[in-house]
Amino acid sequence: MTPLPRWADLVVLPAVSLLVALLAAGGVVALVGQDPWEVIQVLVHGAFGTARGISYTLYYATTFVFTGLAVAVAFHGGLFNIGGEGQAVMGGLGTGLVALWWSAFLPAWLMLPVMMLSGALFGMAWAVVPGYLQAYRGSHVVITTIMFNFIASTVLVYVLVNHLRPKGSMAVESEMFAESAKLPGVHAVLGTLGIDWPSSPLNLSLLLALVAAVAVYFFLWRTRAGYRLRAVGSSPSAAEYAGIRAPHQVLIAMAISGALAGLVGMNEIAGVSGKLMLEFVSGAGFTGIAVALMGRNHPLGIVLASLLFGALFQGGAEVAFEVQGFSRDMVVMLQGFIVLFSGAMTYVIAPQLARVLGWFSKPVASQGKAGAAHG
Repeated sequence: MTPLPRWADLVVLPAVSLLVALLAAGGVVALVGQDPWEVIQVLVHGAFGTARGISYTLYYATTFVFTGLAVAVAFHGGLFNIGGEGQAVMGGLGTGLVALWWSAFLPAWLMLPVMMLSGALFGMAWAVVPGYLQAYRGSHVVITTIMFNFIASTVLVYVLVNHLRPKGSMAVESEMFAESAKLPGVHAVLGTLGIDWPSSPLNLSLLLALVAAVAVYFFLWRTRAGYRLRAVGSSPSAAEYAGIRAPHQVLIAMAISGALAGLVGMNEIAGVSGKLMLEFVSGAGFTGIAVALMGRNHPLGIVLASLLFGALFQGGAEVAFEVQGFSRDMVVMLQGFIVLFSGAMTYVIAPQLARVLGWFSKPVASQGKAGAAHG
């Protein structure tokens, strides 16, 4: 089979996979007695039809960009990091700890970068250990990162319950941070510019996510370090023959991956809650796997896939509220179809798509040969 061109792999294949997923989900929606067209209309309007809906969509997408990039960097290094959930939890713990310790006396211009750096370092440290075990001890990174997800959740619970929970409080959460540890909301920033925008959780970590996507692109495809990492991901033995130390690149890939996942805390903790609490990740680490798959592990594709999943989360909530008889479980089913067709079913769709594109390319090639012969 002829491989897909790069542009088709990045753009056409995800679009076709999404279309097939929507058709399959629409068929199931019709089978349970609902109107698929009504569901799609409500979902799209809920995600993009109002300023508030757009804000919530972008807020969800911000977290998914971080976790999707985390999965993608590890993938380019030949690793399947499914520990983004635990790395985001530990990153949030690092973000929250420095905020609790220093936000009372550090100004915002210093506090916020320190929180970001701490979150990235905590996430990095949590990812490097499985990376080391994979590189030098032969422990498979899939198994170790799964285990580290559970350990991270337990660590967060222990720290909150035994050390950070205010006395007399039954809620498993820390006290509120000082104002210097809170990222400004987009509505507040736009308000200073005279633009009226509804209040929402969307905050300036959106810009951080976009900067991270651009940085990952330049690192992977415009630097020698990125080339070495991708070389190991493509063929460790060939990379070793060329003088590239594969175990070293495994550590680098996992370190960057964990740091990206650790930035989730900037959106969820510094940008929204203003305190350290349980379940602030809420499965975003696992959603990042689907985002990376659908985005073909490319930063631009990941941004677009994050926007799609943000729309599904926000629009799905509107569907569950607006469409009578359409439960939240059905929304999860719709999300599941997209994950299925953007992941496993991609390998079924890709050969068919390559065959269709081949039909269109053959006449063009034939015309070119005929013109050359005539000339």
